[in-house]
Amino acid sequence: MHPTAPVHPATPVDALSLGAAALGNLFHAVSDEDAAATVEAAWACGIRAFDTAPHYGLGLSEHRLGDALRTRPRAQFTLSTKVGRLLRARAGLPGDDLANGFAVPATHERVWDFSTRGVRTSVEESLTRLGLDRVDTVYLHDPDGHEREAFDCAYPELERMRAEGMVGAIGVGMNQTAMPTRFVRDTDIDVVLLAGRYSLLDQSALAALLPLAAQRGVSVLVGGVFNSGLLADPQPGATFDYAPAPTHLLDRALALRTLCETFGVPLRAAALQFPLGHPAVAGVLLGARSAAEVTDAAAMIGRPIPSEMWRALRAQGLLPPGVPVPVPRQDGVRP
Repeated sequence: MHPTAPVHPATPVDALSLGAAALGNLFHAVSDEDAAATVEAAWACGIRAFDTAPHYGLGLSEHRLGDALRTRPRAQFTLSTKVGRLLRARAGLPGDDLANGFAVPATHERVWDFSTRGVRTSVEESLTRLGLDRVDTVYLHDPDGHEREAFDCAYPELERMRAEGMVGAIGVGMNQTAMPTRFVRDTDIDVVLLAGRYSLLDQSALAALLPLAAQRGVSVLVGGVFNSGLLADPQPGATFDYAPAPTHLLDRALALRTLCETFGVPLRAAALQFPLGHPAVAGVLLGARSAAEVTDAAAMIGRPIPSEMWRALRAQGLLPPGVPVPVPRQDGVRP
C-alpha cells in the first residue's frame, strides 16, 4: 500500500489531521487572518496532515490552505484533496453559496464529473489553486449518486495517476459505509475517509467496512467524530449530522458526557480518541475554524483516558460489548 502520512516521532497528535472545510467559510465567514492562524496553530501543535476539497467554499479552502502551507518544507506535511466536483464560472451577478453550506459569493457552480477527463482536470485545477506541485492523497468525493462512473471511470484514472506519480495515495471519502466497503473489496485503494459513521454514537462501520479494511490493509481516516456538533457540546438544539439531534441521541450524548466526566475526561477527548481503538483506523480528521479549536483538539487527543472509563461505558450500555477501544499509554492514545 502507498503511504498516506509522513513518518514522525510517535506522539498523540500524529493521529490528528486538520480538515479545512471551515477555511472555505463553512456556514459562517472566516477571515483570511483567522484562516491563516488556524493552520499556524495546527503546525505549532505538531499536526502535519491537512485535507481540503474544491467543494469547500468554491475553491476558497484550497486557496487558503495552499497559501498557509506553501512556505513550509514540503517533505514535512501531507495534503489531500478530492475529485468529483469541477468548478465552473457562473455568468451574471453572483448571489451567495449558502444553499450549499458556504458563506461565499456564488461566482462558480459545481459540476458533478467522475469521468476520466474530469478527474484529471480536477486534480490539475486543485494544484493551481493550492499553488503546489503535488498532492499526497486524492479522494473520490461523495460519489453516492455516481457509483457506476466512479468505479468504471474515476477510480481507474486515479489508479493511473498514482502509477504516474502524480498523486501518492488514492481513496474514497463518504459519509456512508456501503460504497466504501465495495471500494475496499473490489479495488486497490489505499485509504477511506469516513465521515460520521464511526463515533461514540454511530458504530455502523463496524459491521463490514472496518473489518474488511483491516483485512485488506486499507487505512481508514475517521472524520465527523463529533457527529457535526452533538458530541462536542451536547445540549438542546445541538446538531447530529447537520440536523437537529433527535431526543434519544441527545439523551445518549448527555449520558456519555456524564459518565466521562466522572473519570475527569471531557467528552471531546473521548470522542476524538474512540475511533483509534480499531486497528484499521489510522487517524481522525477534525475540522476547525480557529486557532483555539485546533489547540483544544490537540490537547484532547493527547489527554490520558483510563481503561476503567471504557469499561464503564460498555457496562452502562453506552458502547457495545465487543467494540474495540483505545489502549491507554502514558501520554494518551496509542501511536
